Amino acid sequence: MHARKAWLKGLSPRENRDIPPLDYDRVHRLKRSRPDLTIIINGGIAIMAAAEAQLAHVDGVMLGRAAYQTPALLLDVDHRIYGETRPPAAVEEVIEAMCAYAGREIGKGARLSSITRHMLGLFQNMPGARAYRRHLSENAVKPGAGVEVLRDAFALVRQAQTRFMSTAA
Repeated sequence: MHARKAWLKGLSPRENRDIPPLDYDRVHRLKRSRPDLTIIINGGIAIMAAAEAQLAHVDGVMLGRAAYQTPALLLDVDHRIYGETRPPAAVEEVIEAMCAYAGREIGKGARLSSITRHMLGLFQNMPGARAYRRHLSENAVKPGAGVEVLRDAFALVRQAQTRFMSTAA
């Protein structure tokens, strides 16, 4: 259930994401009045701590835009929400998994840009994020673009982070 009322007239879809106020208590009241229903809350939940807090009231939490815009948010979801005892995945593991996935999908005829467009927020607010996004945006769309484009984009992030760490020390 979305915690924000949609105004069908007078607001654009973008305005409908910001102007009507979020009313989480309305969703919580529905769950209390109908405990037999599975209620998954949606709307404006952008950090794992907020998702965890919502689970005290509802059966599930949707992290739509937050997960899309900042995918690293999900690195420790299994640990925090499901009690997984393994350490959260490292970004390097995610990179290798995405390269393997992209390689398989390209082998089936997919275009690299169809995959990488969903990865643009992976390094949001981190050193090298802009260079990473630019590299993917400019190169993943080229005919025949392969996994090397993705690896090169990741290398730009690693280089920027190495420079950042050396200047911070």
